[in-house]
Amino acid sequence: MANASHGGNTAATVWNLCEPVAAELHLDLWDVRFLKEGASWYLRIFIDKEGGVSLDDCEAFSRAIDPVLDEADPIAQSYCLEVSSPGIERELTRPAHFEACMGETVYLRLIRPLEGRREFKGTLTGFEGGVIELTDEQGGVLRFSQKDTALCRLVDDYFGG
Repeated sequence: MANASHGGNTAATVWNLCEPVAAELHLDLWDVRFLKEGASWYLRIFIDKEGGVSLDDCEAFSRAIDPVLDEADPIAQSYCLEVSSPGIERELTRPAHFEACMGETVYLRLIRPLEGRREFKGTLTGFEGGVIELTDEQGGVLRFSQKDTALCRLVDDYFGG
């Protein structure tokens, strides 16, 4: 049995196992999360592709990754495997996410308030060295350290939201 710890190390190990499987199925690996919710552990794998993923894509990936995970056995405890799309309002967590979403509208929430505010919305105009750059509706440029953010996700403006 592999000696994997919870959270980040497990997610990184699973990411390495998933990446070639996703590529083989012409999918992009968006994120891997290993989380405890209540008494249960969840391994959530988010896949993507140009034009979006279908239920069939999720099922095909799940079937393909299941034997790989069984053989590698990177997780000691029992868990529930969930494979899904990151969604329209996907969370941005990795440098590649920020690079892929340049020019898009994002919502950002800070861990601690900055000048009385924790929530910001703007156009993603930069990401370098762990610093997220947004341009707000007034044209002001705002910079936030990624380590100070609780959440950064795309905003679906389809209905003006």
